[in-house]
Amino acid sequence: MHEEVVPILRVEDAAAAVAWYERLGFTRQWEHRFAPRLPAFVEVARGGVRLFLSEHEGDARPDTLVYLRVRDVEAIAAEFGAATEEAPWAREIELHDPDGNRLRIGTPTE
Repeated sequence: MHEEVVPILRVEDAAAAVAWYERLGFTRQWEHRFAPRLPAFVEVARGGVRLFLSEHEGDARPDTLVYLRVRDVEAIAAEFGAATEEAPWAREIELHDPDGNRLRIGTPTE
């Protein structure tokens, strides 16, 4: 097994969050609930990048910032109607998911 970091993002409605992340190219991998009607804990993945989306109140706080490096930020910018900005290290956009979590997404300039 290789080591990795998987950010946990707080969401109110996991199904709505998964649908939003699918627009970014993520795919739902699995979902866990301790019982029906209890909060969901979901994994989404895009290539080798994974995120956990949690409806559990104590797992994370809203307004988290995650940086995502991608090959083509322009395609994501077009999907979301966002303009890219030039930073010294990348062309970037910043998006907010339905729960207010921020995703700064960039394609390195090097």
